[in-house]
Amino acid sequence: MGRTRTTLSALAVSLLASVAAAVTVEMLRRQAAIARRRIGKALGEAAPDADRVWRGKYGGDPLDLLVLGDSIAAGLGADRRKDTLGARIARGVGKKLQRPVRLRCAAVVGSESSALAAQLDGLDDDYRPDVTVVVVGGNDVTHRVPVAVSVRYLVETIERLQERGSAVVVGTCPDLGALRPVPQPLRTLGSRASRQLAAAQSVAARRAGAHAVSLAVVVGPFFISSPDEAFSLDRFHPSAVGYRRTAKELVPSVLVALGERDDLPPGHRPPDPLAGTRRLPWRRSA
Repeated sequence: MGRTRTTLSALAVSLLASVAAAVTVEMLRRQAAIARRRIGKALGEAAPDADRVWRGKYGGDPLDLLVLGDSIAAGLGADRRKDTLGARIARGVGKKLQRPVRLRCAAVVGSESSALAAQLDGLDDDYRPDVTVVVVGGNDVTHRVPVAVSVRYLVETIERLQERGSAVVVGTCPDLGALRPVPQPLRTLGSRASRQLAAAQSVAARRAGAHAVSLAVVVGPFFISSPDEAFSLDRFHPSAVGYRRTAKELVPSVLVALGERDDLPPGHRPPDPLAGTRRLPWRRSA
């Protein structure tokens, strides 16, 4: 009798847990729908085309900067091309080096990490950027792509860029907890998931020989404390001010990657000293 009672109690707990899980999933599904309605597509799906030589007044051979990634990398939310992330980085680096910077932005709005390969495939075979900035991850989180899968695509992209002779700087996944249109507790769960992905991206990128910049650390507090200033019309993508602050925080690692600066501020991590010598658990077997 005692065993039967124990079994029934265990079954009841299991059923209650299943019901609670189902209720939680349904609640999160509804909250995701609310967030999508609030955000909408007020900005469309095309960012300003900022591909050009910036700081051309300095003369001389331009430094080639490539930007890959998602809508943030593409600059969605900026009204003018000079306010996109790539243009802001190009202008900042050009000013520091007193040298023209030729920007090529291959980032595509809505991209997950799996799309990085196609962005690279779209470049000319003989294109050799001096440095590449990669910002990706937010869509991986919202589409629940496993961290190991996201990171594997990122590492493969870093390795392909290095084969082209490019230094690489990765801006890790932003903290999705800054998105006010997303209701709780979905926002908290998004924050946790985005930070987990960012941490994995940082470790993987550095082990692959890239620089990593924690966007959650270097600009996250600004987006959380000043949302009206930091976000654009849809309250999801950065505004011109948001891109200016983000680019400013990426420039130091770009300069170090180019060998033009020695020190790194907090939130910036250089390549792992053992880069290329460790086997990464997310790599496919040969």
